Amino acid sequence: MSSAPELPAGLPAALSPGRVAVITGAASGIGWAAARRLFEMGMQVVLADREQDALTQAAAALVARAPERASEVLAVPTDVAHREQVLALRAAVESRFEGVSVLMNNAGIGHNPGLPWEHSDAWKTLVAVNLWGVVHGVEAFVPGMLSSEGPGLIINTGSKQGITGPPGNPAYNLSKAAVKSFTESLAHALREKVGERVRAHLLIPGFVFTGMTRTGSSAQKPPGAWTPEQVIEFMLARLAAGDFYILCPDNEVDRATDERRISWAAGDIIENRPALSRWHPDFQAAFARYMAGS
Repeated sequence: MSSAPELPAGLPAALSPGRVAVITGAASGIGWAAARRLFEMGMQVVLADREQDALTQAAAALVARAPERASEVLAVPTDVAHREQVLALRAAVESRFEGVSVLMNNAGIGHNPGLPWEHSDAWKTLVAVNLWGVVHGVEAFVPGMLSSEGPGLIINTGSKQGITGPPGNPAYNLSKAAVKSFTESLAHALREKVGERVRAHLLIPGFVFTGMTRTGSSAQKPPGAWTPEQVIEFMLARLAAGDFYILCPDNEVDRATDERRISWAAGDIIENRPALSRWHPDFQAAFARYMAGS
């Protein structure tokens, strides 16, 4: 197994060696990077994905890193949009392992169904994966995490688009805004129920080079993009720090820029500006001055 970056101090106990992590969307991108890293950390890993061939290859690649740990890897074809398939995933996990410590609801799709009045079935398909896939994962696994006496982490993958709502893919923005709201409510409910023993976190990636963001047939990572591996290392560091909002930078956008963009978006309500005023012709100059700090 190749050497991995040093782990940050203070990682939650749920990420300890020997514990079990369930990751959806685990056959590629951020989910695959998470599966590899947690396996390197000594965790037992369950990979779930609806792309069965890619899932089989991912599981085989993981086992090839440590053949003696083959029993610690489980791959379960799962379309998270369907509740019964996520419940079947839980049954498969329970038949192999005792208890789940980490649930990473990461599966997502990014196709653009069009304008708000177009293609309602395509909107429903996207929301079924991106939002209901998260809800189904929580429904299936969190009760068991609560009933155990061990530590637990739920990590839901959101998006900056669910916060600032840029034009271009309103269905995706809707789904990720809902994931943000759901995860905030989940974190509060968990805190009220069991304190800090089981915690929820919202992962907010920046520009990441994955199958979802790749354009054309090029396999070349754009200079501005982070790799999925960078996202996971950043995630681990912020989990160690206790962050709920894991707001990732990338090679184009730093945290200060993100903060000002998010603040401007919130200001649309406070100052009663037009919706998405950042892209409104009457406010573009004001936004530019704001971003410049003037």
